[in-house]
Amino acid sequence: MSLRLGRPYLLQPRRQGFHKFLPSIMGDHDNVFDENYEQTDTGAVIRNGREILFQAFNWESHKCDWSGNLECKVHDIAKSGFTSAWLPPPTHSIAPQGYLPQNLYSLNSSYGSEDMLKALLLKMKQCKVRAMADIVINHRVGTVVGHGGMHNRFDGILLPWDEHAVTSCSGGLGNRSTGDNFHGVPNIDHTQPFVRRDIIAWLKWLRSSVGFQDFRFDFARGFSAKFVKEYIEAAKPMFSIGEYWDSCNYNGHDLDYNQALNADGHRQRIINWIDGTGQLSAAFDFTTKGVLQEAVKGQLWRLCDCRGKPPGVMGWWPSRAVTFLDNHDTGSTQAHWPFPANHIMEGYAYILTHPGIPTVFYDHFYDWGDSVHDEIVKLIDIRKHQDINSRSSVKILEARSDLYSAIIGENLCMKIGDGSWCPGTEWTLATYGCRYAVWQK
Repeated sequence: MSLRLGRPYLLQPRRQGFHKFLPSIMGDHDNVFDENYEQTDTGAVIRNGREILFQAFNWESHKCDWSGNLECKVHDIAKSGFTSAWLPPPTHSIAPQGYLPQNLYSLNSSYGSEDMLKALLLKMKQCKVRAMADIVINHRVGTVVGHGGMHNRFDGILLPWDEHAVTSCSGGLGNRSTGDNFHGVPNIDHTQPFVRRDIIAWLKWLRSSVGFQDFRFDFARGFSAKFVKEYIEAAKPMFSIGEYWDSCNYNGHDLDYNQALNADGHRQRIINWIDGTGQLSAAFDFTTKGVLQEAVKGQLWRLCDCRGKPPGVMGWWPSRAVTFLDNHDTGSTQAHWPFPANHIMEGYAYILTHPGIPTVFYDHFYDWGDSVHDEIVKLIDIRKHQDINSRSSVKILEARSDLYSAIIGENLCMKIGDGSWCPGTEWTLATYGCRYAVWQK
């Protein structure tokens, strides 16, 4: 069944909020997901700790029949062991990648039509893979020029805000931002009650009517974590992740060994953001990514911090640490901060055997050949068979330039690097590849 928004309401800009109009938009229709599949316990997934995520797009996905292409892959995604697939922003945007949103209630995007999206979500529901919506609510591009000569009014579309919905530091008449400014576009003022009411109504619509279960909050540095907490509490996604991405600590061109050297250390800032959400959201572990992609270049000693723990958020708060190697920003054609291509499988051998919530990137899984695809699936199978979860223990055995080895949980052992190493006769080799091996009991 397809949800039709129909002809847009041409409403006057206002500051009272949009919630009164939602029944006429949503209409009388069945939810895409049945009651047995829907859950409202926002902590159940985090408590379970057995998530394996898949980022199901890259920076160029909008150029093809993305929704149809991905629908054909859903069975393989499910069979491979992924529990949730992160999809690109689902709504209308003036940039084809979806990250400059305008009409939030239009499900027609450069990735496909509303009907195509609904078909994809239905296939994911049938295969028991949750759909994660990319929530871009730090900024929004207006439809007409307003205060200061900027496009900061939203006339003629749903959620017809005026300049008071835009922060004063990005050209609006609202309050100052509660986070970092995203330059060049109007930043949403989340301190305004009418803005939060409208965003909550929209998130509930995505959750209960469109069919998304999980949320990924884009550019989470741009507004206070307390608002993410409010949105999660109201919309009740099954699982949420925040993209709190700032620079690691460097000494010139060299990455600092200790990314938690002081109270304002890199991983501490991510921890603080998670705390600010009331611990309701996980966060991408950019610290682990930054350390791991330097470590595999012959500096594997970096993978043991000064307390003998993993060096990222994984080492401090693994149940909230979403580990990954690359995404549409760091890798793909943007390649802002790419993981070394010739060490990809070492990276996956690390994050898929360790605690935290691992994420696999579309490009690596589907564009790098059958061998990489199958090696990743094998690592996922081992993780599931040995019941490695986000809170599994880690005992680091070796961490030197050419070798890292560790025991995870009770029955899994692994190594990465050129160094020769074997755990002993009580262990059975489960899988191996270029510069990595995994054993189990």
